[in-house]
Amino acid sequence: MFLRVLILATFIASAVTPMEAAEQSIDDTGRQIVSTPTPTPHRKKKSRKKRSPSASPVRVKKKTASPSPSQEEEKSPSPSPSETASLPTPAASGVVAPTSTVSPSPSEMPAPQKSVLPQNKGLGAPNVTLSPEAIANFESYPPKVQKLLTSALELTTRNLDYKYGSADPANGGMDCSGFVYYVLNQNGVAPYVPDDSKDQYIWLRSAGTFEPVVSGKDDSFELKELKPGDLLFWSGTYSIERDPPITNAMIYLGREKKTGARVMVGASDGRTYQGQQRFGVSVFEFKMPQTENSEAYEGRERPRFIGYGHIPGLNE
Repeated sequence: MFLRVLILATFIASAVTPMEAAEQSIDDTGRQIVSTPTPTPHRKKKSRKKRSPSASPVRVKKKTASPSPSQEEEKSPSPSPSETASLPTPAASGVVAPTSTVSPSPSEMPAPQKSVLPQNKGLGAPNVTLSPEAIANFESYPPKVQKLLTSALELTTRNLDYKYGSADPANGGMDCSGFVYYVLNQNGVAPYVPDDSKDQYIWLRSAGTFEPVVSGKDDSFELKELKPGDLLFWSGTYSIERDPPITNAMIYLGREKKTGARVMVGASDGRTYQGQQRFGVSVFEFKMPQTENSEAYEGRERPRFIGYGHIPGLNE
């Protein structure tokens, strides 16, 4: 009996040992599974498409449709170093970047040069100037008249153009009444001088110093009282509706010493000297307008000389 119990105990002990070993193996495997982190499955990387290289690594400047000289072009921000590194360079890709032409800024562009004196634009002959010594008996003129005519003749040396509406030589030219207004004011001949030929005519008519001329002859007795420094008036030199219809005014110089012809000074867009038209501030011949039957005025209005007026106090 004892022997059977001993054999049974031995059998149970031998069976238990492999089972414990198996359980220990199972426990070790479980621990390894728990302690070892499960690897995160990696996503497959998508291949990025290569960007085509730009013409230049710097972004193109934005231009407005019609920039004004005071406006500057806005620059777009340059790419960061990381962006530049990721972009393929033209050299690496084998593409040659075209040379971009950058327009100069308004401050770099040369300013247009203005001519000091205006040109006559190819119209007519050059303007004419005379020295006071070229006028007969100039030295016998009253001092105020000499001063007035000397300043008027000085303007003829500046190659000034005819510029309608201007009474300032700084504008590059003047019109007829603007010339008279400027010269008379420059010499202080009166407290008030009108700036329009019509008003200048009314000024002298109101002062009682105007001499009307009806005749169309250069040797008319109506010109007997004409004196250097007087203002000369015409109507019909251009088409305009005004009352009285005065359209042109000049300053009488006297007679030219060399030719004996009457001469005047002012601004005109076509009066003549020695038979040639002049356009601007110049010396001109003083002649009566041609007759109505003249071919020169066929089909258009004919200028008519109205008369002349003495500037109050000038010949004293």
